[in-house]
Amino acid sequence: MDSRLEKQIEFLLTIDRLKQIVRRNYLVDASRFENTAEHSWHLGVMAMILAEHANQPIDTAKVVKMVLIHDIIEVEAGDTFAYDEKGYQDKAEREQKAARNLFGLLPEDQAGEMIRLWEEFEDSDTPEAQFANALDRLLPLLQNVHSGGLSWKEHNIHSDQVLKRNLPVKEGSQTLHRLVTGIIQDALDRGLLLPPENV
Repeated sequence: MDSRLEKQIEFLLTIDRLKQIVRRNYLVDASRFENTAEHSWHLGVMAMILAEHANQPIDTAKVVKMVLIHDIIEVEAGDTFAYDEKGYQDKAEREQKAARNLFGLLPEDQAGEMIRLWEEFEDSDTPEAQFANALDRLLPLLQNVHSGGLSWKEHNIHSDQVLKRNLPVKEGSQTLHRLVTGIIQDALDRGLLLPPENV
């Protein structure tokens, strides 16, 4: 193997570990937790199906790339639960280090592209990144509500926490944000979420 191909294969074998990173969200059928590789695949499909609902015209292929690679860093950094305030204290530092290490396995040109896409997703200041982030918030919400709120109940999550978590959806898609607020109200009405904590 030439050295370029060798680096690419090493990267691809390394990211196989993403299948072992277990998230806190249940599958829709509530049979088990999903893993991060499944999450990324699902987001890629969502990007293709829901692209028409973005606030602005977007490069759908770029969004698909973003959502497929944005969580690769969890191979080293692990998954940080959305409502884990302590875990968020060093999340950025852990993930930046992981991004350098993991994408650094690739040939320089591909490493640079992956890091740029990952940083663009994290910064969320382009239409593509904003839409990708909207999808990343929407999917766990859908899974939670359709699995009977299991993850929310296990962690005593309040509706105001979920509303706050999903505010960025509005930046990527007003349409999806309206869907999100309706889902959260429905989940609250059905007792899947605790009432607002600070009311």
